[in-house]
Amino acid sequence: MEGASKEKLSSVSNLVTVFENSRTPGAASRVHGLEAGHHHPGCRPPSPTGPWDKPTVEEAVESGPRTVSRRYLSSLKNKLSSRDWRKSCQARTCPSPGTQEPEEKRIVQELLETEQAYVARLHLLDQVFFQELLKEARSSKAFPEDVVRLIFSNTSSIYQFHAQFFLPELQRRLDDWTTTPRIGDVIQKLAPFLKMYSEYVKNFERAAELLATWTDKSPPFQEVITRIQSSEASGSLTLQHHMLEPVQRIPRYELLLKEYVQKLPAQAPDLADAQKALDMIFSAAQHSNAAITEMERLQELWEVYQRLGLEDDIVDPSNTLLREGPVLKISFRRIGPMERYLFLFNNMLLYCVPRVIQVGAQFQVRTRIDVASMKVRELTDAEFPHSFLVSGKQRTLELRARSQEEMISWLQACQAAIDQIEKRNETFKAAFQSPEGDTQEQELQSEELGLRAPQWVRDKMVTMCMCCQEPFNALMRRRHHCRACGYVVCARCSDYRAELKYDDNRPNRVCLDCYTFLTGNMLPEDKEDKRRGILEKGAAAGSEQSLMCSFLQLLGDKWGKSGSRGWCVIPRDDPLVLYAYAAPQDMRAHTSIPLLGYQVTTGPQADPRVFQLQQSGQLYTFKAETEELKDRWVKAMERAASGWSPGEPNDRDLSD
Repeated sequence: MEGASKEKLSSVSNLVTVFENSRTPGAASRVHGLEAGHHHPGCRPPSPTGPWDKPTVEEAVESGPRTVSRRYLSSLKNKLSSRDWRKSCQARTCPSPGTQEPEEKRIVQELLETEQAYVARLHLLDQVFFQELLKEARSSKAFPEDVVRLIFSNTSSIYQFHAQFFLPELQRRLDDWTTTPRIGDVIQKLAPFLKMYSEYVKNFERAAELLATWTDKSPPFQEVITRIQSSEASGSLTLQHHMLEPVQRIPRYELLLKEYVQKLPAQAPDLADAQKALDMIFSAAQHSNAAITEMERLQELWEVYQRLGLEDDIVDPSNTLLREGPVLKISFRRIGPMERYLFLFNNMLLYCVPRVIQVGAQFQVRTRIDVASMKVRELTDAEFPHSFLVSGKQRTLELRARSQEEMISWLQACQAAIDQIEKRNETFKAAFQSPEGDTQEQELQSEELGLRAPQWVRDKMVTMCMCCQEPFNALMRRRHHCRACGYVVCARCSDYRAELKYDDNRPNRVCLDCYTFLTGNMLPEDKEDKRRGILEKGAAAGSEQSLMCSFLQLLGDKWGKSGSRGWCVIPRDDPLVLYAYAAPQDMRAHTSIPLLGYQVTTGPQADPRVFQLQQSGQLYTFKAETEELKDRWVKAMERAASGWSPGEPNDRDLSD
């Protein structure tokens, strides 16, 4: 076997024949565990199947040409990421019978033999397949030369490196093994050049796709490949199998070199160099692993961009997709939520609408929100559980996830992207920090008016203009949103235009207060606020600082046209009065009841959730959503009717 490996092989066919003959049982005392399915007793046999193993020549002839699965590349990445597969035979477990050669020398011999066969494969790829296809492309013009160059990538560089440097160095070192029994220094010198494999690995999947496409598309292309594959040099293996050899080669170096280090005696002069060489080979393997990861990232990114329609302002190869998935958009005007789809990248959040006719792009991008200015938080909304708020310069969205876990996952992913951006801009962030706490935060929120899209108040949360407190109706006073603060206002109160920075300084409809703040212009006297009436106490402000608040059903004819359901509040700053609003965000109550002196009684026994207020012929009947809520209201009203105020002992907030 050693004599065969030292022969001057004149052709690729002879070299391949020697290698293939060495793989048959009985041809050599030690058959390579990496290249064949046979093994010595006592050695751990390789896995019988998998992307790392190749069939013997006899198996290949019987089964015919085989194609390479596209899962090979993912399998390679998993193997490179794991250390378990690198286990090899332990010392002195696989001795060759009838020989006294050191085991480390036999491993070097195996490395040389596999390197000779590998160079033969590279010669076949570069000097036969590549050159013949290139010659056919130039003569027939049946397929482009660039396609051939893309398929074979930097195979020529890899072939020249191994044929002119790596293989001759190994051959010389083995020839002089008696005087120089070491290979660690040789591999250390040449290992950095193995990083060129990352380019080949990165291009492998694309090359396989081009090969399959042009094999079906071009008969001359297919004829050249079929002719070479049927030759003796190809060994009845397909071009794809030969192209896979460079992808597998570095892990095989690592496996052999690790076994070599294990076989070396403790005082061997090559031990330190061999260990350093092993580390460098491992680094090259990790470099290929990183190339695979980068290729997968770009492939995934390209597929996402195709689903989005390849819009110019979105396509960026430096982006990283963090999360994607469906959500429900809580509408400010419609009753039910609408289906939407989110793509979260490291620098932007894309708010998309699924296309009805999915020809080409599957989604239409409605809004792009920059992560750099984005804020997220959970919303507490009984009507829409699992909802969260995404606020950015371009737009503010109220979204609903399908479950609590999904909502938390979205919040965590968004916050992680925001934190990563903030780390990069930590110097600028520190310049805006202040020890003044909440006061500073409120000031910043005021200063952000017009700089970022506001959270809009939903239409159904108000029944009257949040500026002038006039009730809305479908004909004369319709709802509008202030684009600066998000309040629901009437046309008269929003008849102003101000430039908003988050909308590229375009004029937008704003309310009176925002117009004054943003422009600094004084309002005409006839448009100044009227003197506040007794019912003009905002429901939202009252709810935030209330002793008790919730929805109550208003029973009987006493309430007139104000409706059968109202938002009832006992404010902390006015604890003896009950205010009833049509909606939680209304700026004016439709009814106020001074509770002092009233008698609180339970309703009919038929419904334990009903209770009443009664005094001097006045009777108000309420119905709570639960019996527990009714008890809390009865207790709150009884305290107010007795003249109790929050400053007295046993002060406790009873609100939701």
